[in-house]
Amino acid sequence: MARVALVTGGTRGIGEAISKALKAEGYNVAATYAGNDEKAAAFTKETGIKTYKWNVADYAESKAGIEKVEAEIGPIDIVVANAGITRDAPFHKMSPDQWKEVIDTNLTGVFNTVHPVWPGMRERKFGRVIVISSINGQKGQFGQVNYAATKAGDLGIVKSLAQEGARAGITANAVCPGYIGTEMVRAIPEEVLNSKIIPQIPAGRLGEPEEIARCVAFLASDDSGFINGSTISANGAQFFV
Repeated sequence: MARVALVTGGTRGIGEAISKALKAEGYNVAATYAGNDEKAAAFTKETGIKTYKWNVADYAESKAGIEKVEAEIGPIDIVVANAGITRDAPFHKMSPDQWKEVIDTNLTGVFNTVHPVWPGMRERKFGRVIVISSINGQKGQFGQVNYAATKAGDLGIVKSLAQEGARAGITANAVCPGYIGTEMVRAIPEEVLNSKIIPQIPAGRLGEPEEIARCVAFLASDDSGFINGSTISANGAQFFV
């Protein structure tokens, strides 16, 4: 029977590419989204992947949503914690609300997504936890103290879960994308992309969402069973750890 994969923020951008890649690998995929009903409906019509709406920042919503996924599709074997937001501002102008919104979604949201499925993974002696972090969680970024803090914290979650889950057959790993050609990034003025962003990338181009998805598909597979607590940096040689 095909394994079940849950992808949060799985209907747009990198998450959409991940959902499609996992389906192509034979997984039964469930994709979550926070608010864009029209895009989610179009995504399901195109891919046949079921979508579920909840706010990953809310534990009760996440737990109830996960229970619904498991009732309709089956026990979740693979979790891809991809959902994330930005609320950028220089630190001296950053409001407590901007800090809290990003922390609640990008950091606490990972807890809220993984915690409800962890007991089942332990019981079944198999699990794959894959967290989408960011290059800016590795190196920091001007105007993103909140975002960088969450993405660095996500790496701490992965390293700790790897140690706790290893004996139960669970792996936990992270992918840190650099600048990827999503709708959000391509909305940046072309002059800014060409003069300030792409020159920082030795590969000389933006990454593609499908390149991140292939990293995730590998980490979800049986072939990756001895890779645990690791981070794949997919950034075109822009930054090394």
